[in-house]
Amino acid sequence: MLHKTALSKPANAALLPSNAKGSAVAPDVLSIHNLHVSYRGVKAVNGLSFRVPAGQMTCIVGPNGSGKSSTLKAALHLIEPSYGTIRFFGQPVRKVRNRIGYVPQRSTTDWDFPINVFDTVLLGTFPNLRIFQRPGAAQREFAAHALERVHMTQFADRQISDLSGGQQQRVFIARALAQQADILLLDEPLVGIDATSEANIIEILTELCANGKTVVMVHHDLSNIERYFDRIIMVNHALVAQGPVPQTLTADNLKQTFGANLLGLPESTE
Repeated sequence: MLHKTALSKPANAALLPSNAKGSAVAPDVLSIHNLHVSYRGVKAVNGLSFRVPAGQMTCIVGPNGSGKSSTLKAALHLIEPSYGTIRFFGQPVRKVRNRIGYVPQRSTTDWDFPINVFDTVLLGTFPNLRIFQRPGAAQREFAAHALERVHMTQFADRQISDLSGGQQQRVFIARALAQQADILLLDEPLVGIDATSEANIIEILTELCANGKTVVMVHHDLSNIERYFDRIIMVNHALVAQGPVPQTLTADNLKQTFGANLLGLPESTE
């Protein structure tokens, strides 16, 4: 079992600003205010607002079709929000995109694209390169280290289409690690993978947060939230509740979020 209290504190907590009582206050890495997203005139996200502090493992939960995936995509401007203010590190996403790693749902990825595991991970270094600059020895070393961290070095020359679901997700995590991003956004990374891959992914993400990185994950399994995460954002098109898991994951908030469906089943792409 992971002990979140010990692992989730940022290594540089002493450098964070303090409040009037002298306790550390983590700055917001991601803030979203009054976000609206529509598809063909149907509201997927309706006035959603929340904040994500630094160095935390945060999950976003809600019923199928409640706007969780749409929120991540709108935050990254992969889809255009109808309205709302989105800030990463206090800046618009276009100014800090190289500091943001993104792992999409497996179901949205073309796994038949002819690329091997190492080159997939190497793509993660591209946001930090100059225009027309090609990856060099340093970037290849970043990629190799990232593959080693997710225990996929032996698959470096394998086509990604030949991997299992858990292995594919670990490769995408490695790509984000190679980018050296300060915040990782992950859309249902634990759906359909084996227990070994899940444990490995959670271990990596928890370690990143312990070292001051920030993780935001769309998640579906309510049974392991208290073990895996520091904070929770509960949504159903709009915000229901947000905050530390022990205080926020209450029966009343679950009822407001899921209604009669409290099973937390995995969802399809929104």
